[in-house]
Amino acid sequence: MHDAAFAADPQAVYDRLRAHGAAGPVELAPGVDATLVVGHETALRVLQNSTLFARDARRWKALNEGRVSLESPVLPMMAYRPNCLFTDGAVHLRLRKAVTDSLAKLNITRIRRDVEPIADYLIDQFSERGRADLLNDYAKLLPLLLFNKIFGCPADIGDTLTSSISALFDLKDVMRANEELTACLMELIALKRRQPGDDVTSWLIQHPAGLTDEELKDQLVMLMGAGVEPERNLIGNALLLLLAPGTAGRDSGMLIEEALDHVLWNQTPIANYATHYPVQDVDLGGHVAEANTPVVISFAAANSDPALAEARRTHSKGAHLAWGAGPHACPAKDPARVIATTAVERLLNALPDMMLAVPEEQLQWRPGPFHRALVALPVAFSPAPATRMVSALRNTTASAAEQPLPTAPATTASRQPARRKGFWSNFLDIFRV
Repeated sequence: MHDAAFAADPQAVYDRLRAHGAAGPVELAPGVDATLVVGHETALRVLQNSTLFARDARRWKALNEGRVSLESPVLPMMAYRPNCLFTDGAVHLRLRKAVTDSLAKLNITRIRRDVEPIADYLIDQFSERGRADLLNDYAKLLPLLLFNKIFGCPADIGDTLTSSISALFDLKDVMRANEELTACLMELIALKRRQPGDDVTSWLIQHPAGLTDEELKDQLVMLMGAGVEPERNLIGNALLLLLAPGTAGRDSGMLIEEALDHVLWNQTPIANYATHYPVQDVDLGGHVAEANTPVVISFAAANSDPALAEARRTHSKGAHLAWGAGPHACPAKDPARVIATTAVERLLNALPDMMLAVPEEQLQWRPGPFHRALVALPVAFSPAPATRMVSALRNTTASAAEQPLPTAPATTASRQPARRKGFWSNFLDIFRV
């Protein structure tokens, strides 16, 4: 599941496994074996039975026995962290309540208000060129910048957060990226303990659950990881559907909400994840998953289960598993849809004649076992003038650009030499002009 062939046609792998049963053996990365669940009913059985199927990755037998390399590219996504994804029982309930209560403070009006200027800023970066890569110029960056906003990141921390999360998901120098991510989040937590704000980080700190710094850091990692990668793929895959010629795309007059439903069913942004560890050997529709071995849920394969043909045809929102199910189901599906809807709407309104710059069949999908993600989405359109935000940035004086970034307390991370400003610093500069 880690090569270009799987990325190009994952459904062929799901169909081969389904021909033999509801689950089967796969290789997630070199030397990393797992069971992949492809049947919808069996997927629900695993997701909803927390007694038989644990989420705590410290049970992973092959990792404990040294048979999985500590440098494996999938380890950052699978190794234990003390957060909602990798805990069970009372610990999970405590951490999840802190997360859900904090997310509940992000009302829909606020989310749209936060997304719109970020979308406009990113569109301004390429609108005058008449061409863009909507994946790397827009869909990838928008969630990163948005999370900087809702986490309350100052400029320097936000720049590091953006670059390290991007590197983790692109599987580039993951060890270094993980270290940078940890350092900048600990710096953010220290800052928010002293100077709380109207943001998710501060709300988590203030929650009655009394999370430790380590727990806070890992909830933030989980929120960033569970938000950024699925969101960019939801936006990118929906844009592809809306821009592609043919009955399923722009020629059909499909609405944005309909496109999102189609993607959640048919190009599931996180295709395979939710790793469980059976507490005992268990028969999954003819395939025996041994105790303490990874059992991965294929949301994409479950959605394409022939048993769901009618629900898939009508895009019934209650049947697909794109948001998961059971005690670990995504707690932020409504905000995620609002973010994607606003991002797509803002872009199509700004550049209404946009079209694919290459034939759809020439687009490539990014290799990796967990996501369904384009490598790039090149488009062409009539050049449009940038708004006042880019003009403001261009008029920022050199002396202002050379001023030191806002700093958190004197930690190792903040004492590093000044670096070139990233997207988040520049975005903040615009709204200070």
